[in-house]
Amino acid sequence: MNEQQRKEMSQIRQEKPADVKSDKDNLERIKQKTSEDFMKYFETTYQPPSLRKAQRRRKEDVKIHYDFNISEEMAGVGEGRKYMIRTYGCQMNEHDTEVMAGIFEEMGYESTNDTKEADIILLNTCAIRENAENKVFGEIGHLKPLKLENPDLIIGVCGCMSQEESVVNRILKKHPFIDLIFGTHNIHRLPQLVKEAMYGKEMVVDVWSKEGDIIENLPRARKGKIKGWVNIMYGCDKFCTYCIVPYTRGKERSRLPEDIIQEVRHLAAQGYKEVTLLGQNVNAYGKDLDMGYGLGDLMDELRAIDIPRIRFTTSHPRDFDDRLIEVLAKGGNMLDHIHLPVQSGNSDILKIMGRKYNREQYMTLVHKIREAMPEATLTTDIIVGFPNETDEQFEDTLSLVEEVGFEAAYTFIYSPREGTPAARMSDNVSMEVKKERLQRLNKIVNQQAADSMKKYEGEVVEVLVEGESKKNKEVLSGYTKRNKLVNFRGPRSSIGQLVKIKITEAKTWSLNGEMVEETIEVK
Repeated sequence: MNEQQRKEMSQIRQEKPADVKSDKDNLERIKQKTSEDFMKYFETTYQPPSLRKAQRRRKEDVKIHYDFNISEEMAGVGEGRKYMIRTYGCQMNEHDTEVMAGIFEEMGYESTNDTKEADIILLNTCAIRENAENKVFGEIGHLKPLKLENPDLIIGVCGCMSQEESVVNRILKKHPFIDLIFGTHNIHRLPQLVKEAMYGKEMVVDVWSKEGDIIENLPRARKGKIKGWVNIMYGCDKFCTYCIVPYTRGKERSRLPEDIIQEVRHLAAQGYKEVTLLGQNVNAYGKDLDMGYGLGDLMDELRAIDIPRIRFTTSHPRDFDDRLIEVLAKGGNMLDHIHLPVQSGNSDILKIMGRKYNREQYMTLVHKIREAMPEATLTTDIIVGFPNETDEQFEDTLSLVEEVGFEAAYTFIYSPREGTPAARMSDNVSMEVKKERLQRLNKIVNQQAADSMKKYEGEVVEVLVEGESKKNKEVLSGYTKRNKLVNFRGPRSSIGQLVKIKITEAKTWSLNGEMVEETIEVK
């Protein structure tokens, strides 16, 4: 795009439309006048995220920075303006949203949940399944009328979807009203990206194929003062054949133990009652540091911090070592709820998935956990209908679910992700068969969940009260140490507190109870 074309586009965008209809005309003029040159510009200057490069990557030195700051020019740019971030996907995305919200608020913006009030809207996206992607593009379509009514509104797409070349190209070609696209490695550049989107005349695209460094002093706007997310590492090196995460999140990069411990201590001092340690492959923590220090060692140090509950997610069976089991078995603020994704109960399918363990190795790990922590609650993730999965292979999954006795499971029909090896596999299993298998699996999981809940009737449990029930504002709700949802009636002053609840009724996915005041043994 040459200088004359830039000036023409600037002039078009600066014209003041008289009404909504002229807004539409104005946007169409922008598209028609510049779309061809716009695409030529990006074809020659834009470097899309490369899945091929991601798969060939090697370990490189990762730098740790403590020098994040917002320039004077951007520090007050949000005064009198509002931002909205819509988050999709996993806890890591929730954590990224907290960071972006913190940056916005240091720039002077205020948060809003009303799209009509917002001056900037970000969609923090998930790429793990096709359905998540469809939701985002549906939302992009819903936001278009807002852009037509208010051309100054900044709309951005960030997160994992932005790391996919096909997604970026689709936005460039079909949704030119989007102002800003950035990925998972450069959140710390948000002030600069907002500046370019506000004052520039072109869509801002800033997606890095190479993983970013670790930025330690980023601000965070956490939700509430009860439960906090603490990222301990980034990325994943497993490259399971069905998974897009290693491409969108990059290689494994661990934070230094002292930085994590300091953050958890800070949360404890602020009165937080629970911390969840986050990582795409959280129990691979420390392997890239080459200091003989892993997740078990970190958890052992965190045991000494005065915070009631510490969780972690999501773990990989291959990296769940004896040291971690040893530390978890010590109890205290180490919780005995373990989420351990298995994905399939058949060794051949696990091999094709690239999981790097077989059924027998998984069951050996389960037995080790059960021996060290007899009361541990195990939950899992399971994919149904992986390409060419046979009836016999699926039956192996059902038998493993029953043998382990999972008390809950996230179950999904396989969703091919473009760029992954599994997406290129032929598949002779019909969707009808896959749906029938999912129903059979869910029936077993639901029954096991209900049976596990039934054991709590008449028992007294400790509940961290999070707030009002989503279904009834007169009822409070919270979770036990083993991640069981409990609903009960009680004073609002108990929100944020650990209280004792006697369970009066068990349902499949929740428990009902009543508060108890006398000193009594808690299960």
